[in-house]
Amino acid sequence: MSRKLPSPIALRSFEAAARHLSFTRAAQELFVTQSAVSHQVRGLEDELGVRLFLRLTRKLRLTDAGEALLMVLRESFDRIEDAVQDMKTGSVAHPLRISLTSYFAARWLTRRLGSFSALHPQVEMHLHLINGDVDFKRMDLDLAIVWGTGDWPELEAELLMPIQIVVVCSPDILASGPPLEEIADLQHHRLLHETGRELWETWLMATGTSDLKPERNIVMDDPNVLHQAAIEGQGIALGARALLDDEISRGLLIQPFEKSVELGGYYIVHAPGARALPNVSAFFDWLVREARAADPV
Repeated sequence: MSRKLPSPIALRSFEAAARHLSFTRAAQELFVTQSAVSHQVRGLEDELGVRLFLRLTRKLRLTDAGEALLMVLRESFDRIEDAVQDMKTGSVAHPLRISLTSYFAARWLTRRLGSFSALHPQVEMHLHLINGDVDFKRMDLDLAIVWGTGDWPELEAELLMPIQIVVVCSPDILASGPPLEEIADLQHHRLLHETGRELWETWLMATGTSDLKPERNIVMDDPNVLHQAAIEGQGIALGARALLDDEISRGLLIQPFEKSVELGGYYIVHAPGARALPNVSAFFDWLVREARAADPV
């Protein structure tokens, strides 16, 4: 059962009077009348059932109960003031802490961070590269950028970009390798796989070519290395279209087939209420704008 607390006005009136040991000076500080302060303090004493002041001739003296209450109120008001100041000054007191995969960081975010820093030079960012699950209960994070389907119980999630998986390769593959005119032609090329090979299996099944058996394969456990190998002409890879747009627009990679397969998306995930902090809100809004502007579709 919730407990009814004394009026904040009464507590503030008492705290001011206790600091000055004067109703008159407290009234001047609070821009009210002396009688208003006295009335609030008297009501607080009646509600608590204790005397907070000894009212002597021309002066006040705190009782033991008054001393105890003043100590608690001073600490509480100091904490409130600190919290408000932190919200105003933002990252000076609390750096912006973001978790994301090394792949998303290298292929998308770090290429765009300069524009955020130009808009918010006072924000100090800490990027935590985590390729596994993110645990907000164990880790001190403001936001996480993660791949998934939007199902994060007890957290808030906003779709940043849907992921369309496409085939990519170096233009040199078409110039010097076997023909690559239809999906079945992939069996004559070297395919670059992430560990486990599930991505190619999923893509081939979705395109109705799950019986395709490539002649050569290379398996890597780092998608950044895998796509660099594709750029170097070492084989044909699958990748998220949104994260390879820069390489495709510069001609480092080409997309030989229009076919794409949707596979979840990247989401911005955070604890409830996190966006009330100015720095978190600013970065969140910037991320969404950048993702919309970079959408290659």
